[in-house]
Amino acid sequence: MADLFGDTEEAEEGGHRPLADRLRPKSLAEVIGQEKVLGPDAPLSVMLAAGALSSLIFWGPPGVGKTTIARLLADETDLHFVQISAIFSGVPELRKVFDAAKMRRRQGQGTLLFVDEIHRFNKAQQDGFLPHMEDGTILLVGATTENPSFELNAAVLSRAQVLVLERLPHDDLERLAQRAERELGKPLPLQAEAREALLKMADGDGRALLNLIEQVTAWKDDAPLDKAGLSKRLMRRAAQYDKSGDSHYNLISALHKSMRGSDPDAALYWLGRMLEGGEDPRYLMRRITRMAVEDVGLADPQAQAFCLQAWETYERLGSPEGELAIAQALTYICLAPKSNAVYKAYKGARRLARSTGSEPPPKHILNAPTKLMKEQGYGSGYAYDHDAEDGFSGQNYFPDAMERPSLYEPVERGFERELKKRQDYFAGLRAKRKT
Repeated sequence: MADLFGDTEEAEEGGHRPLADRLRPKSLAEVIGQEKVLGPDAPLSVMLAAGALSSLIFWGPPGVGKTTIARLLADETDLHFVQISAIFSGVPELRKVFDAAKMRRRQGQGTLLFVDEIHRFNKAQQDGFLPHMEDGTILLVGATTENPSFELNAAVLSRAQVLVLERLPHDDLERLAQRAERELGKPLPLQAEAREALLKMADGDGRALLNLIEQVTAWKDDAPLDKAGLSKRLMRRAAQYDKSGDSHYNLISALHKSMRGSDPDAALYWLGRMLEGGEDPRYLMRRITRMAVEDVGLADPQAQAFCLQAWETYERLGSPEGELAIAQALTYICLAPKSNAVYKAYKGARRLARSTGSEPPPKHILNAPTKLMKEQGYGSGYAYDHDAEDGFSGQNYFPDAMERPSLYEPVERGFERELKKRQDYFAGLRAKRKT
């Protein structure tokens, strides 16, 4: 299995040792980055200082040190380190691991079981860890790139602390590159701009950076490469994006909130990130249309129609030409006046409907197609609004047992400013009719 600093299998003596393997930290103090987890007063430091390491779930992207930290935790606590992958392991393998851990425990040594890609185990398999966690047979450290809240059983999560490991920022990648240079005994044969480009190619993945550095040093160039030369020889690493995972939901959330904040530059950036990641443009157009309905609302009644037209344009043109229509729709609603008044009114109406049960409409607004219904008072007293001089009767249309609520409260922005004038006008007439 692989970790931040290389394969866990020992290289054969005398054989080639990958740079990542040679740079694997020998202690937690040597780990680059992850200060929120390993720094002073951070969770792992506090646990180790107290001698009370609990089961853990490491949640983070690839190449940020999940496996390395787990192995070093075993060293720090004198636990036997066992590593398995949920991709290649099943119930028989787990039984063997638990049996060996029980034997080890009887001999006085505990076991730190590191489970890579733990989210790939099904519910029954995850439940299989519970008794062994509870009786101390194993200390579980799971690693996942997926959101544990959705992918792991609640029972496992209640017995383990989730620690978030983050992609390595530029400064940490630079420190890792410098460590590689010290190990290699020479600087990277790159000009300053090319060096920056190399760090960007790694995209926050320390293991990827070390693999790229190893490729660069293998070229044995006499003169340092410039950025253009580097780009010809190395492909930029594809951005991490899972159309059905966390990245999908995180980026659409970023796009939506940028739009709501009337920032077209940010919204277009997140749109670009999602399209570059292979997101379905139809999904994006559906969400953008929803944004127009929810966040622009009646402050600009044309926004919804604009989005639907852009959607139709995309369907006619396809990709990539039609994606410009998506960008236009997004830019339009970013700069449109915003109102969620109808959205709030709708949500309030649904809550009110649930709380009022089966209250009937007032009889005067019910039709009376039969004699019996007329005798029961259906339609009695109904005032036909068109017969009123101002076209407004001011009658009550809520159940008789209900006090009149105020649900729609238009804002003083865009077209809704005009709607507010109309609403206030009818509210004034309604008040007059009551007197």
